[in-house]
Amino acid sequence: MRNSHITIPSLGILLALSASGVLAAPDWSMVASKKITLFYPGVSPIEWIVKGGEHSGAKGLRKGESCVGCHEEEVGEMGMKMATGQKIEPRVIKGKAAAIPVTVQAAHDGVNLYLRFSWKQPAGGAEKMDKDNQVKLSVMLDDSLVERANLSGCWETCHQDARSMPDAKDDMKTKYVMGGDVKSKFFDLIQWTSKGVIHDGYVAEKRVMDGGMSMVDAKGEKKEDQWVVTFKRKLAGGGTGDISMTPGKTYNFGFAIHDDHTTGRFHHVSLGYTIGIDAQADVSAFKF
Repeated sequence: MRNSHITIPSLGILLALSASGVLAAPDWSMVASKKITLFYPGVSPIEWIVKGGEHSGAKGLRKGESCVGCHEEEVGEMGMKMATGQKIEPRVIKGKAAAIPVTVQAAHDGVNLYLRFSWKQPAGGAEKMDKDNQVKLSVMLDDSLVERANLSGCWETCHQDARSMPDAKDDMKTKYVMGGDVKSKFFDLIQWTSKGVIHDGYVAEKRVMDGGMSMVDAKGEKKEDQWVVTFKRKLAGGGTGDISMTPGKTYNFGFAIHDDHTTGRFHHVSLGYTIGIDAQADVSAFKF
């Protein structure tokens, strides 16, 4: 067989690679996208969101109206008010971007979920809080386990007593879910950092950055002024704090970018959206 260039051992390697998912990747040019604008939230913990007063949307939230339903068209304006200190931000950072428009895509191969985020690097501010990471991107997923997550998204993990909040009394206290339990009431959390560290954890009664088994890989790169970050996650999950994602279902979904070496609450955040696996949602992942 002089014209055959694939030996039996080579064919076995190719089959093994294909089975492991190494060769599998979506053609992103063929995958639908959604533009989601992240905004700078200032000091707007869930307690501020639900109490009314300055936040007129609290009444609508109590009626079952979602944050994205009211605010999706004005997130840039909201971010500008916070970034410039006009509203609920006592610590203004010079040059802080008000908003970051992000293109979001999703697909799956029957075993793994692929997520792709791309955006233009905004101008930077003055403070470099996290010198090791220019950028971090975090994704949180909920399988209808956290009350009100379908309305307020990741705000259910943001509280006024967490570290870096003005009212914080404990420098070790991070995000948490009120009454959270990793067995029954939690957000699945995955994170990519520009330093190259990948986290697979959860947010329940406290935030735990590692311990999950869903993450296969996450990669990011910046070309000129464009960032592209991709995640590859097992649909089945399998570890502590991992939700199992199945075709035909939708899940609550939100993400955040720590831009320009920032940390803590000084990130840019999305409102709460939905992601569907072979199902129509704000972001839909169809099999390729």
